[in-house]
Amino acid sequence: MTFTCRAPADPQVLIDNDKVKVTRWNFSDGAETGWHTHGWDYVVVPLSDGRLIAELGDGTSGEYEMKTHEPYFRKEGVNHNIVNITGRDFAFIEIEIKPS
Repeated sequence: MTFTCRAPADPQVLIDNDKVKVTRWNFSDGAETGWHTHGWDYVVVPLSDGRLIAELGDGTSGEYEMKTHEPYFRKEGVNHNIVNITGRDFAFIEIEIKPS
């Protein structure tokens, strides 16, 4: 993992109950989430088109095109840092699914 001087993304928790945690992640251009590991399965819903880099815990990275309202699903255990390279502000909704 690498430490950077990027601005932090701004997470706003919208719902946090015994079933789900819903967070709106707001990114300025070049902002990052910071390194984290997902403890639950989750769904991400982009609020606009954008481009992100996912830096992974194994040292690799990938660039991803995000399309407005086209969700994707990931299993728990993902370890990454997400960076906005859209060239403008970007936001998505993250829905973490808590175990029953």
